[in-house]
Amino acid sequence: MNLPYSDKLDVQRLSHLFEKMSECYKLFWFQAIVNQVSKEKQRITFDTLINDMVADAWYMVSEYRLNLGPADTLENLVHYAYRISGLKSNEKREKILDFLKSSSDRELLRMKRTLTYNVPYRLQAPFLSELKGKDWNVSQNVLAIRINQQKRLIYYFVHISGLQSVIEIQPDWMEYIIQNKEILRGWIQYNLAIYLQKRNPSVPGITSKLCPPQERKLEKVRKYWKTIISVEPVYDIYTGQIMTVGNISIDHFVPWSYVAHDELWNLSPTTRSINSQKSNFLPDWELYFDKLCKVEYQSYQLIWKYAAVHKEFEKCSQEHVNGVDVKQKLYRSGLSREEFSNNLEEIMSPVYQAAQNMGFANWHL
Repeated sequence: MNLPYSDKLDVQRLSHLFEKMSECYKLFWFQAIVNQVSKEKQRITFDTLINDMVADAWYMVSEYRLNLGPADTLENLVHYAYRISGLKSNEKREKILDFLKSSSDRELLRMKRTLTYNVPYRLQAPFLSELKGKDWNVSQNVLAIRINQQKRLIYYFVHISGLQSVIEIQPDWMEYIIQNKEILRGWIQYNLAIYLQKRNPSVPGITSKLCPPQERKLEKVRKYWKTIISVEPVYDIYTGQIMTVGNISIDHFVPWSYVAHDELWNLSPTTRSINSQKSNFLPDWELYFDKLCKVEYQSYQLIWKYAAVHKEFEKCSQEHVNGVDVKQKLYRSGLSREEFSNNLEEIMSPVYQAAQNMGFANWHL
């Protein structure tokens, strides 16, 4: 991506900010700076930026279980904060920040301080060509003094005092960031997606996992299953109870937080309470996969038996059946129960195993 030109600032050096990254800290640190400057904050504490970093990484780590790097300190900090806070994996950002601001947990504070040791200074390395090798291997106070002697940086250090250290964004960079904040955020997200895909090569939908979970649009799927329920009894695969139109919820068999899609083959009806209880867990394969095959094959048969069901399937398939091979394997006319089940297992089993390898826990009633 080409960053917006400025005749006042060295944007060329800015474009090299994320080169030579072995960890993700620079991405999250600069993203936190953009967040704060967008609120017109010029002086910002390390603590404020670290809290933003944790909140930005929260969903990636706790909800989507992405790997941020080998023994990554930010990832470990998110795991620890999630464990001691009692907050949800898909918690609202405001609640995450409130917890981080108010917590006096000693281990949490220690882990936050660890994140301040390098990235506040190293981020601006492309602007600091005068600093070589051993010049970096000094105390934070000495390093801050040396950096403050350089010209035309994005920010300078007001004082150094652990998490209460303060940086000050320079006015021209303030103006540039505010004017171009959406482009800069897109640039950060682009680089973050590339970084995360390298760290998580088998994980689908990385770009969908850079932000908090969004509300999924499953109304066409709900209408499809409601139409099926109206013509023939359908049994919940987890409880065995008969589904009703008034108490239907659409469940992702392999959790959405892993697959990051709403493909019809991974969706089945259940009750709202069971869907809430199942959450982001993996249903026990031995207990529930055959039942899933049964209800999915039932819906498949009804597509070809009732015009009303076929009509809703056609509407649904425009958004929720996106693979040509899947359409051939699961939704062409004339499949036997055995063929359908074998094809569904062939599609779903590798996805299920990959989610299991990522740490999604087994679940059953």
